[in-house]
Amino acid sequence: MVLGALWCPANDVRGLSLQVRDIKRKHGLADGFEIKWGKVSPSKADFYADLIDLVFGNAAIAFRGLVVPNKAALRHDDFGQTHDHWYYKMYYLLLRPVLKSGNGFRAFLDIKDTQGGPKAAELESYLRAHLHDETHEHLLGIQLVHSREVVPLQLTDLLIGALSYVHRDLKGNAGKERIVAAIREKSGLTLRWATAPGRKKFDVFVWEANKGDA
Repeated sequence: MVLGALWCPANDVRGLSLQVRDIKRKHGLADGFEIKWGKVSPSKADFYADLIDLVFGNAAIAFRGLVVPNKAALRHDDFGQTHDHWYYKMYYLLLRPVLKSGNGFRAFLDIKDTQGGPKAAELESYLRAHLHDETHEHLLGIQLVHSREVVPLQLTDLLIGALSYVHRDLKGNAGKERIVAAIREKSGLTLRWATAPGRKKFDVFVWEANKGDA
């Protein structure tokens, strides 16, 4: 499993969206074409490579990914928790260094199903409690949106997909392998290992269950 968060200042979102629109037009794609890792193919590799250039070339954008290599090792019953509660813990580990950076963040999650609203509310409460954010200084709120309407979420899907491709040891898609190679080159990372604490532009945290973890 891979979770990811891409963030930038709110007043940079429109500019980022316009840059992505221009890249789509350059490659003959409709303005409404949705960026998704599942759509990466050899025929669209140039387009997705340009998006990776944009992400790493824009100083306002940062990304953090959390990888759980082996979900089969989870033992929820041993720790008196549900899978949902464990999921909230993973989101906390993903977002903790971001939300504690001294800025106020508004988070946007892709709508997955009809249960998204209650789960988003629970996640927001969990994050506030563990961040001791009673005054909403760090987390301004969580909003459910359709990813097709939000460019940063689409770019997040692209980067999450690349991390998953690496950690699942997948092969055979030349387009996806080119994008993975581009991210490795731009980040200077193998993408297989956790990065050092405090890394800003492209940060990876690899979480593994052990005898003391839930």
